[in-house]
Amino acid sequence: MLDDIRVDDSIHALRPDFAVLLLTAHGLRNGPTDDRTRAWLAGAADAAARDPQPDKIEAWRDAYRTFGAKPSRTRPSVDALTRRLPLPEINRVVDAYNAISVKHALPIGGEDLDRYSGPARLVRAAGDEASEEPLGTPEPGEVIWRDDAGVTCRRWNWRQGVRTRITEETVNALFILERLEPMTMEELKTAGEELADLLSELAPGVRITTRLLSGGK
Repeated sequence: MLDDIRVDDSIHALRPDFAVLLLTAHGLRNGPTDDRTRAWLAGAADAAARDPQPDKIEAWRDAYRTFGAKPSRTRPSVDALTRRLPLPEINRVVDAYNAISVKHALPIGGEDLDRYSGPARLVRAAGDEASEEPLGTPEPGEVIWRDDAGVTCRRWNWRQGVRTRITEETVNALFILERLEPMTMEELKTAGEELADLLSELAPGVRITTRLLSGGK
């Protein structure tokens, strides 16, 4: 799965500094938010309140402007999330990656691998891609994540579709950690390691694999 995921060259033409750390986790044990994941969310919210890391968030707003999106109307995921303090409780796995996202001011998406049709890829939309509600049809040139069945996330990381979202029944998942400068590659790696640690705490024995894509490779 990881070897087939790609980022189109047109994305790096927009933002040469873009990199994405892909992490697959097989053998997850999910469930409702509990005291442990609630503490992770609270810790991340406290850190964000002390230091919201505005330069990282502004980099994503600038990226949205490059393909014509208005970040004040359709906010990058990490921008929207850090405005929702205290952080929402979803389920244990989503809580884990939301906590890491807010801690590092890093957009992170979580996808149910068993609901994918073909590999994930980040492309610029033609404008005729199959899409579900509430996503709607992407605009030509918009940055989207998609698979063979259609759009999985619109406007880079603004809104995820229902089909591939992580639920309490999810066992195998893909996590998409998206980096722009001024975040360093080292911090991106650290965030991935921290997410892997939380997932391993939730599901001892979970099998985790990673791949880094940057510079069109």
